[in-house]
Amino acid sequence: MPLLSPARLAISLFENHFGSRPAAVASAPGRVNLIGEHMDYNGGPVLPVALQRRTAVAVAPADRWEFLSGEEGGVIERVDPAAPMRRAWTDYLVAVVRELAAVEGSPRGARVAVGTTLTVGAGLSSSAALTVAAAKALSLLARRRLTPAELVDVAFRAEHDQVGVRCGRMDQTIAAHARPGTALLFDTATGALTWLPLRARIWIVDTGISHRLTGGELNRRRAESGEALARLRERWPALRHLAQLDPDLLDIALPLLPPPLARRTRHVVTERVRTEAAARALQRGALDEVGGLMVEGHESLRTDYESTIPEADLIVASAVRHGAWGARLTGAGWGGAVVVLAPPERQARVLAETAREFRERFGRVPEVWGSRAAGGVRRERV
Repeated sequence: MPLLSPARLAISLFENHFGSRPAAVASAPGRVNLIGEHMDYNGGPVLPVALQRRTAVAVAPADRWEFLSGEEGGVIERVDPAAPMRRAWTDYLVAVVRELAAVEGSPRGARVAVGTTLTVGAGLSSSAALTVAAAKALSLLARRRLTPAELVDVAFRAEHDQVGVRCGRMDQTIAAHARPGTALLFDTATGALTWLPLRARIWIVDTGISHRLTGGELNRRRAESGEALARLRERWPALRHLAQLDPDLLDIALPLLPPPLARRTRHVVTERVRTEAAARALQRGALDEVGGLMVEGHESLRTDYESTIPEADLIVASAVRHGAWGARLTGAGWGGAVVVLAPPERQARVLAETAREFRERFGRVPEVWGSRAAGGVRRERV
């Protein structure tokens, strides 16, 4: 059965709980990252793809702030954006309100309903889809038209500065700038955007393990990356980002670092090389080469960044064994989903056999679904 559109979900939720029609609705996509993991906060390139599954935010003016989400039981939460964060899902909306207010793009109050077809905690950037869509919808309500770049800034600051997730800008950038039928090569050091053709269908296999249960591993990896960069700058003062270390210098650089930092650095530097190669292959339509690089990237995440889990490792190995071009864990890690790239004639077998082996090992069937490369944030019809 096809999923209801997130806009319809948000509008229905709004009408059922607030008893009126919303004044504006906006939606933004989730994403997978084909390759370039943990590059966005290390100054390297990333290669994300927007998904057809999205999050929508329906809004109407009010004299106070009221939030609700179908994923959170449809309970209306009355929140004061000036009050301390509550360590709840509403923090993301409060953060957007605060950052919009800083650029005079927020209404004085609003009723807000959130509908989504994304699985929260699956590594598909549901938080960026929420913050970008909310920034778009609320700024429309305030009659402040923000550019895609301005939406990225608001959403990034909301998640990074307000909520405290030490993320980079990749997720917000693809949510705002995605174009149908393309992957986005985003150079996080320079901000350069290059859209590359991706006509193939991609497949998402959910491990069923939420990366919300990570205990701060992403923040720890970011701290380790920063420490590695600081140590290497003692030898190479001009080094601005960890990903910019010349791969030919790894044999000199790694002995300067303690073992955990050396492994993190090796992943970052080699992942930059893989991502650049994948972008060139994608431009040529060489999806088999892209797939091979994805597998190499997953192995680096497993051994050097230590961010994979057994469920993801099995999915990758099984998919490749049964004929996929490639597969790898997508998103920060420690849970989430695996993205699979396979020839059309092999997709059914790859997915069926992978699901079978997963069930035999873990006793449950993983959620599997496909998507074409989709577009970015947009205003929806009310």
